Amino acid sequence: MTKLSYSTFGLTNLGFLDAIDAVDKAGYPGIELSFHRDQFNPFEITDKYLAKIKQRFETTNVKPACVATASHFFTPSRPHEPSLMCIDMAGRKRRINLVKRGIEVARKLDVPLVTFGSGFIRDEHVVNPLINPKELLMDSIRQCLREIRKDDDITLLIEPEPGMFIETLDQGIDLVNEVNSPNFKLHLDLCHNYCSENDYISALAKAAPHARYLHVSDAKEGYNLKIIKMSENMAIDLNFAGYLVYSPENADFLLLDRQNPIYFYDDQPTKEQKKRIEETVDRTNIKEAVVYVDYNSLFAGSTEFDNEIFTYLISVPGLSFDVLERAKPIISYLRGTKNSDGKILMDKMVANTITGIVHFHEIPGEGSLDFEASFKALNENGFSGYASVELYHHVASWEKALADSFKHLSQYVEGN
Repeated sequence: MTKLSYSTFGLTNLGFLDAIDAVDKAGYPGIELSFHRDQFNPFEITDKYLAKIKQRFETTNVKPACVATASHFFTPSRPHEPSLMCIDMAGRKRRINLVKRGIEVARKLDVPLVTFGSGFIRDEHVVNPLINPKELLMDSIRQCLREIRKDDDITLLIEPEPGMFIETLDQGIDLVNEVNSPNFKLHLDLCHNYCSENDYISALAKAAPHARYLHVSDAKEGYNLKIIKMSENMAIDLNFAGYLVYSPENADFLLLDRQNPIYFYDDQPTKEQKKRIEETVDRTNIKEAVVYVDYNSLFAGSTEFDNEIFTYLISVPGLSFDVLERAKPIISYLRGTKNSDGKILMDKMVANTITGIVHFHEIPGEGSLDFEASFKALNENGFSGYASVELYHHVASWEKALADSFKHLSQYVEGN
């Protein structure tokens, strides 16, 4: 049986107790308790406050489904960092301690599940190739598992996410099997799976027996863009994505796009540099002439695309945050500028996924995800648990998100 839940991560402009009441009033059977720096901070909440939360649940129909250990907790501008794969032991311990706090809160509130993600391959891993990130991840997970007592009814969950080290459901299943603990299982996210699986319905069916929890949101097709470093052996497939190629030599960027090849420069390229740039473009069989744009002319302030671009950039692995921040004005430019034919250079939301679906959590029913087929695949293959709506991109319109999600999803799962 699958029951609906709603994550407090989409209600962060409310007080925590008010968020519980809002989810209860909307008719959801469950609620995800998500750590948040300002709303539900595990390093500040007291036993007295936890007792107050527990008492609130005794007077409501809604019940706690899961404790989510926040991705954005430590440094909001760099979500998921430090991760369980952080090369620096101090950073790794910070994330481990946060998960352990999740276990402690789950124990005190009688919540059966605690969830987290693997994190991303960052530049620190790239420059330390002899260190195996998977070994770091598994060691961190085992440290977290040791925090669970024999009399606890608590299961830790790994959530595969676009761009992360554990990105696909097969990777998640393999990790669960390797850790080989009854207290470690899989957390599915329909938006993530839509982004990361070429046949997400079949993937959900395969993963269902390993899963104990589900995140729900919708998603749409976007413009798939990969940011990579300039090298002689670049693997470019323009049928799969466009490529924003970063040059470490001068911090310039080359956009490889069939219709709109663009070079973003800091200093005007010399004739010799232009020749190399155009040879690179020719090798990808792009027929259009390269357009040269002065990087310093780009608008670097806030735009309507900020939330979209922020979500995109944090999902790009293997590059420093400085490189990613430098790419931000370029993507804003592509999203808002017309070419000579009057068409927006990038007329869809930017994506960094296996399928070209955008990792941006839409209200269920407002994207193109097939919920009926998804829930059918899960239910027919043994999934039982809460399906928790996670809409952190819709905090400002939380009342609409809460109500519309319940109305749309109740036709596929048990609403109340």
